Amino acid sequence: MYANTASRPAPSALPVRPDGPAHRPLPWLAAVAVVFVAVQLVVVVPGSTPSWDETVYLSQSGGSAPPAFFSAPRARGTSYLVAPVTALTASVTFLRLYLAVLSATALVGALWVWRRLLPTPVLVCAGAFFAGLWPTLFYGSMAMPNLWCALGALAAAGWVARAVLGETGRAAPLGAGAAVAAVTLMRPADGMWLALPLLLVAVRRPKMLAALAAGLLAGCAPWIAEAFAYHGGPVARLHRASEIQGGLGWNIAVDDQAKALEGRTLCRPCDIPWKRPGTTVWWAVLPFLTAGGVLVARRAGRGTVARLTIVTAGFLAVPYLFLIGYAAPRFLLPAYAVLAVPVAECVVYLFTRARRAGRPVGLAALALLVVGHLAVQLQVLSRVSASSHSTGAEYAAVAHALHQAGVRPPCVVSGDQAVPIAYYAGCSSRQTTGHDASATPAEVRAGARRVATAVLVAGEGGQPPQYARAWPRVVLADTRGAGTYTGYLAVPATAEPSRP
Repeated sequence: MYANTASRPAPSALPVRPDGPAHRPLPWLAAVAVVFVAVQLVVVVPGSTPSWDETVYLSQSGGSAPPAFFSAPRARGTSYLVAPVTALTASVTFLRLYLAVLSATALVGALWVWRRLLPTPVLVCAGAFFAGLWPTLFYGSMAMPNLWCALGALAAAGWVARAVLGETGRAAPLGAGAAVAAVTLMRPADGMWLALPLLLVAVRRPKMLAALAAGLLAGCAPWIAEAFAYHGGPVARLHRASEIQGGLGWNIAVDDQAKALEGRTLCRPCDIPWKRPGTTVWWAVLPFLTAGGVLVARRAGRGTVARLTIVTAGFLAVPYLFLIGYAAPRFLLPAYAVLAVPVAECVVYLFTRARRAGRPVGLAALALLVVGHLAVQLQVLSRVSASSHSTGAEYAAVAHALHQAGVRPPCVVSGDQAVPIAYYAGCSSRQTTGHDASATPAEVRAGARRVATAVLVAGEGGQPPQYARAWPRVVLADTRGAGTYTGYLAVPATAEPSRP
């Protein structure tokens, strides 16, 4: 059987990979990456438009609008990632192609770190499992930080595992430190939760310990510098970030995460009917596959590696399952990436055992379960992509109506959904209340004397703020998501409205 035929390396030595074409993982990993990109190009990319959060990150480094307000919880890593593209073009298609290819390359790179620790079938299965999840496919071409945190976490855990199993030299410490720095640059909180278990494992390895600490500090440096510059210091920024996220503390969000898997990119609040519980079957089975993988790995002499993945994934999942009061499937991508290793151990063992035992019915049943799982993931991916495209089209429709009404760059947009609509319109967004408050009513009113300004109200019965109630009222667009958008406009005489 698979578990019995694997060699049992000494705890202080790396496993020895046999030579031969069957044990060369790169072609197989490349095939996983090609399929990963192809699915994105077919399902996600066509008709794709920037999401709400993406408009914030894209506007920081170019794009088609002035920089949006950058709230306390955000970090600059995503903006740095897309800067090479946004500095050259505002094409969303080009951005999607760039990120899809880059994320697939990074997936291969993160898995390549594990090549000396895992047999090729386990390595490839881990990549296929993670790449086949709908959140991974959906965010592969998105300017969002979570998938990059996941790939960085997978790479960091692999480098530390190599050091634990006896690898010497500079590669493992440098690789682990760089991976932790990348994760922290994207999301400082994820970097902290990733570094904690790895630092504990490396406590007796000075080089690794120093590299992990240096990576954590390097990744946090921009966030800390910005905290002193704009938020009154790191403590004040953390406090504000906690407020924006609804207050960090004991909040059981396990059920919310389960509901969100049916295709909700953000479930806040998540007091909604659970319409498609079947989309969570794989999630319910995940702990059992993980436990089975640990047992298999232990029998194959890879117990240390398996335990490291379990602890690391547990730390990465804790804040999103127990410390915030809402859910988004992308939050758990780092945990899924690391758990892919023990899950793959279990799945490969089951297939190998059924094949060697001469049980075609068992093989067919396992294959059917895998195909069913992938079919569910693709179905949810298609639904989420269609919803995302529809929302983007609604933003674009409101932005076009603003242009028709004379609100064209340079301009300012405030009110309901002002941040994404301002990006689509090429305007600045200025909110006077809420998480993105960046101006006072007096400042918006004063600015309206110089540049075209619009205050948006969505839905029936909505009222504009007091300072805009005397401005001309224009019905802009009807949308399925938010109802009718009405604009209260202040267009200086120098800005003549265009005619249809």
